[in-house]
Amino acid sequence: MRHLKRTAKLGRTFEHRNAMLANMVCSLIKHKRITTTLAKAKAARPVVEKMVTLGKQGTIHARRLATARLHAQGPAVQLTKDQRKKWRDQDDVVRILFDEIAPAFKERHGGYTRIVKLGQRQGDAAQSAILEWVDFVAIAPTPAEAEPAGEAKPEETKEESR
Repeated sequence: MRHLKRTAKLGRTFEHRNAMLANMVCSLIKHKRITTTLAKAKAARPVVEKMVTLGKQGTIHARRLATARLHAQGPAVQLTKDQRKKWRDQDDVVRILFDEIAPAFKERHGGYTRIVKLGQRQGDAAQSAILEWVDFVAIAPTPAEAEPAGEAKPEETKEESR
């Protein structure tokens, strides 16, 4: 009997299923929308919701739990300073989750994602769906981050007055 066993197995082993769901959550964090089958979207939704809840806590312990669950690691090779900054801005899913997505949902108490049904896939007639964020708007940088451009202006005015 399968009493109290709700996990959708998706035809995969435990390790394969967890790796697949972690990859789907990472893709959703990076790209803000993913297209997949309806069963996978329904299985990934609770994982995404729990990751956003961890992101809203914002503690170092929550970051470590999210890193462990998403199998998130740094780049595999040594990078230059510019490459490291580019990787951090575009591919560091834990940073994106904690610094961009979680603050956008700080007033919301759950229900961070939506599933939009698309219809059947051409090849195998599987039900397709889009998993995306609900009302996600990226937070604009604060004025403190835009100050370096403002520091150059006084120097220009000094040169003009000479």
